[in-house]
Amino acid sequence: MSNNIFNTKDLSQISDRGSDLQTVEQQIENFKKEFPFADLQKAATIGDGVLKLKEPELDTLKAYYNRESPSKKVLKFVPASGAASRMFKNLFNYLEESQAGKLKDELLGDKSFNSVYNFVSNITKFAFFNSLEEAMSKEGKSLESMLQDEEYSILIDYLLNKNGLDYGSLPKGLLEFHRYFDTSRLAMEEHLVEGTFYCRSENDQALLHFTVSPEHLEKFKEQLNRVLKKYEEKFGITYVVNFSMQKASTDTIAVNMENKPFREKDGGLLFRPGGHGALIENLSDLDTDVIFIKNIDNIVPDRLKETTVLYKKAIGGLLLKLQATTFNYLNELEKKNDDGSIDQIIKFAQTDLNINIPPGFNGKSIDEKREFLFKHLNRPIRICGMVKNEGEPGGGPFWVKNTQGETSLQIVESSQVDSDNPDQLNIMKSATHFNPVDLVCGTKNYKNEKFDLHKYVDPETGFISIKSKDGKNLKAQELPGLWNGAMANWITVFVEVPIITFNPVKTVNDLLREQHQ
Repeated sequence: MSNNIFNTKDLSQISDRGSDLQTVEQQIENFKKEFPFADLQKAATIGDGVLKLKEPELDTLKAYYNRESPSKKVLKFVPASGAASRMFKNLFNYLEESQAGKLKDELLGDKSFNSVYNFVSNITKFAFFNSLEEAMSKEGKSLESMLQDEEYSILIDYLLNKNGLDYGSLPKGLLEFHRYFDTSRLAMEEHLVEGTFYCRSENDQALLHFTVSPEHLEKFKEQLNRVLKKYEEKFGITYVVNFSMQKASTDTIAVNMENKPFREKDGGLLFRPGGHGALIENLSDLDTDVIFIKNIDNIVPDRLKETTVLYKKAIGGLLLKLQATTFNYLNELEKKNDDGSIDQIIKFAQTDLNINIPPGFNGKSIDEKREFLFKHLNRPIRICGMVKNEGEPGGGPFWVKNTQGETSLQIVESSQVDSDNPDQLNIMKSATHFNPVDLVCGTKNYKNEKFDLHKYVDPETGFISIKSKDGKNLKAQELPGLWNGAMANWITVFVEVPIITFNPVKTVNDLLREQHQ
């Protein structure tokens, strides 16, 4: 392929990005053959793939976590590179549409601007109100006067653009989310505080890791330095906070509608970010025992943190407990001291780890059984919180058959399901839970060595979408999603967690919800 479509300059560009020709050629093949749809077998439900913890179990697992975790290296991993611009989509649209700078009657009658009216009507309730008022005052503008005179476009302009708070170009992590008695907190600060309660080590350290965009790194560091000492003194803790960026090597090549490389105006190849699945690289670089993963915008003020912390500790305790048993069995299997416990290991693999035992397994020799069990137990493990399906967008938990014919638990997005297949659509619609991105991961093996996480990615679970650049359509490719295909071959356990632990902020008006006030 390379002889036909790539020139010397292309090869240098590919190499300079830290990628290689074989990877790029495979991406182009993916465009040509497209990714197969997920083969849903059934929805994972309570008692059949989703575990529901009752109160005594919650307390037991929390106590287990409190006892075992201080001696572990526990880290909170927060994907935080996304820009907040989508949060303000309707506000940007209003700025474009409104010429007079007022919400005139004809605009109020347009349903697409109801959210704008809701925003300005409740402007004093947002945590960033004081900062906005101050930014406008510096420019000789009165926010109160703007509201009285219905000069809403000026107010919105100061919120979104560089003459004011510049929220339209900042990442969510650097926005003021919650107001407290005498201050407000950025989303990043709320993650610091939350991490205090379940990432504290025996030497009173808390490890946090944020993935950020290169253009926002210095601003994150600046804000972190502003608040770190305050929280360290308040909680008697030392934070160890690190940042990483999505690697250029994980960007994917774009193609035109004929599946030929899309070229920039200067003739160079166009590469695009590979989506959150690229973060498996960042995750793989970490050397820790336990990793909690939570999105930057899913955070609550202190008054609601108790339930979140309880369930974090419970699923963390479950991870450590399952790991301890798994490691014991792996040692037995390796030393072949398992003759009397093979049936016990099989039952544990099926019941506790949701590992599908294939037909004919009972007829295999003891060595074949050992080999199968060792291979399937010696993998990274993730416990995924799942909330009851209440109509929110997001992936759901399903039993899925892969191209090798193995059935396992997976988190599947709607875009992975064949919308022309009524049987698959019915299975998707039967889902009782969905994924709030609430994970705790064990990425070391029974010998305390890091797993090579690349070995557990399903490369056939990527995404293709149509985008445009310079007025031309192109095809873009996302890598297998971090909690979808990138973790497809991990040991997976789904646990129901309360809806109160899921409070994402997708639009600015979500901050008006009672949970964020």
